Amino acid sequence: MRRREFFFGSLTAFATASLPRLGFANVPSPYRWQLSPPLNDREAYIEWMVANRGEDPKFLALHWSRYEAVVQANDVWDERMKRAFLLVPREEFVLARNSERAYDHAYLDIGYGVTISGPHIVSRMTSTLNVQLGDKVLEVGTGSGYQSAYLANLTDKVFTIEIIKALAERTRGVYEGLIARGYTEYEAISTKSADGYYGWEEVAPFDKIVVTCGIDHIPPPLLQQLTVGGVMVIPVGPPGAQRVLKVMKEQGPDGALTVARSDIYNGRRVVPFVPFTKLEGGAIRGTHNGQR
Repeated sequence: MRRREFFFGSLTAFATASLPRLGFANVPSPYRWQLSPPLNDREAYIEWMVANRGEDPKFLALHWSRYEAVVQANDVWDERMKRAFLLVPREEFVLARNSERAYDHAYLDIGYGVTISGPHIVSRMTSTLNVQLGDKVLEVGTGSGYQSAYLANLTDKVFTIEIIKALAERTRGVYEGLIARGYTEYEAISTKSADGYYGWEEVAPFDKIVVTCGIDHIPPPLLQQLTVGGVMVIPVGPPGAQRVLKVMKEQGPDGALTVARSDIYNGRRVVPFVPFTKLEGGAIRGTHNGQR
């Protein structure tokens, strides 16, 4: 795999100080798509991960407990999704002060006025996308980097956009540090600091798109950049009260394009997301709500 860097700058002192410094060893076993930890036995999972990924048993025990919860809640649906969930060290993507809470069923502050979504909603959205190896996936709202890391265990073509320049810098630094330690799956992640409302036209189209910020409509540029037969998962609704929609772009026998929408929670859940902000003159000003 090759790593494509579209945006990377120096980490600020604040950002560096805020990241976990867990002191793990380099990953002992090279990453392979066939590589999978045990999916049905806690002790076997922890032993395998220590031997093959060099991770801390303390965090692995928390990881397994949350894994059991997301499986019970039907937020992960098959072995590929289970594997991806179990291979991503979520503690690497939260602030140092929150590392002990990395696997809580909660949104956690990551600075810059935004959060890392809880593992259940990330898992449900990722399962709904049904990413296949080779799919080209766009994420709008890189944030902590956890969602992209999850996707990089499902496909080798992940593109992610973050509007907050300093956060994009910091998260690129997280990826680089993990790659240096042997998490070579993250070489599949290409990053960019920009306004995600307009997608990433120069590398479009995308088979799957996931949006991690809330908006009151589906951005037309993202629909245009979605392939026919592609899937988008996006929180849509008023501020702080979005429904997470699965959006499918389809083509009928007559060639006409249609868009099908469904609620991934079947109308049973309203989910608050950070707002889908916009850039004006190089500065973040307001949101894209009301824009069509």
